[in-house]
Amino acid sequence: MPVAIITGASRGLGRALAEGLAGRGWDLVLDGRNADVLRAAAADLERGAPPPVRVEARPGDVTDPAHRAELVAAAEALGGVDLLVNNASALGAEPLVPLAELSDEGLRGALETNVTAPLALVRAVLPALRAAGGAVVNVSSDAAVEAYPTWGGYGASKAALEQLSAVLAEEEPDVRVWWVDPGDLRTGLYAAAVPDDPDFEARTLPEQVVPAFLRLLDEKAASGRYTASALLEGR
Repeated sequence: MPVAIITGASRGLGRALAEGLAGRGWDLVLDGRNADVLRAAAADLERGAPPPVRVEARPGDVTDPAHRAELVAAAEALGGVDLLVNNASALGAEPLVPLAELSDEGLRGALETNVTAPLALVRAVLPALRAAGGAVVNVSSDAAVEAYPTWGGYGASKAALEQLSAVLAEEEPDVRVWWVDPGDLRTGLYAAAVPDDPDFEARTLPEQVVPAFLRLLDEKAASGRYTASALLEGR
């Protein structure tokens, strides 16, 4: 059974990706900060997945080294690591604010969650991924490559994540590295970022983009930057 670690998996895109992988027989180690919500999600996923899928909930904060070690240990206990999905994200301010108003603490928080923690997890699981010919998915954003007012801190952190992903892909030819822009999704994170968005209810649901991520796995796509919209359109 292949094993995946998914961060930020209690709700939204992380939960949707977990459901998609569990349905295909993957064992999962799930991270999330809200223990009750994460454990409930894990139980639901395990009940709905084909046996003998195992889903391990490990609540905590990915910026905590001890918690990251717990995630890796849980995956190793299931058999190893074939896929790491760095989905957990921090905005830096809720709702988003212009750079002139972004606090140092907020920026540091975004960088810790969106850059430092993903890289630390990658380093921790690289030996297993090399051995398995596994993959890393770093969930990015169009804010990493476009300049949107108030998205500066978050966008800067995602731009850094994308550059780390690109360098990792060059350094680790035996591991596929995908950095993926899922688009603006109807999630709690987006609602916290832009609480007055008049188009929120019309935005894409997380489960609608899961086939894009599964396509990368199915096709063993080359390392690189992808958008969910292009993958769903067959490009």
